[in-house]
Amino acid sequence: MVLRVEVSIEGSEPLIWRLLDIDASLTLDKVHEVLQTAVGWRDVHLHSFTDTDPYRRLRPVGGRVPEPRRWVSRNLLEDSDEDLLETDWSLGEILTPDSGPVFYEYDFGDSWTHRLELTEILPTSADTPQVRLVDGARRAPLEDSGGIGGYHDLLDTLADPSHDEFESLTGWVAWTAGPWQDFDPERLHIDAVNTELALLFPAHPAEDAGFKDRPVIHEIADRLPRGMRREFRSMGG
Repeated sequence: MVLRVEVSIEGSEPLIWRLLDIDASLTLDKVHEVLQTAVGWRDVHLHSFTDTDPYRRLRPVGGRVPEPRRWVSRNLLEDSDEDLLETDWSLGEILTPDSGPVFYEYDFGDSWTHRLELTEILPTSADTPQVRLVDGARRAPLEDSGGIGGYHDLLDTLADPSHDEFESLTGWVAWTAGPWQDFDPERLHIDAVNTELALLFPAHPAEDAGFKDRPVIHEIADRLPRGMRREFRSMGG
């Protein structure tokens, strides 16, 4: 079973979003990898999943306020007795037609909050990929840019050469985005994302394990932090 999921970054204007087909059996640690790759993050901060809108006040149900569920990685689980281990739960278990949206938070400082909404349940066949990016718009915000408000302020500054901080922020953006690409907030290369997703979740893992005849740039990219591999690999076309 494949879930068609719309992912959007809360507060982004214009909206930063992705439409993904995801195998319902993928555990949440794998969904984390999907979101990092599809949105365009570099996977250098902590993350969690929750079934409760962090921006909405909880209301009593039957006289009791419902307890939100939160799924985290093992290293965060050690700090809480109430959280759940993300490797023990699949996306299909927490995102259902009756569940409402799920929220994924990346970087607890900047608090990039992603809303995951189930739009459709699709049948599968033998050649159905585990993950596929169907559509979307705009690149991810830059890491450590101060949350969605800070990112919007950054874009406003970059659009105004007369701003006092234009030169310093232009230099910071060039350093942060990396030497292999120009920063373009409107850019989303769907084919490149799907190439990277196919490398992460190969259709035939046993056949792909040999890494035969791979371009050298792929070998170099594999030595980089996971979140930077797609950016670097895109240099190879």
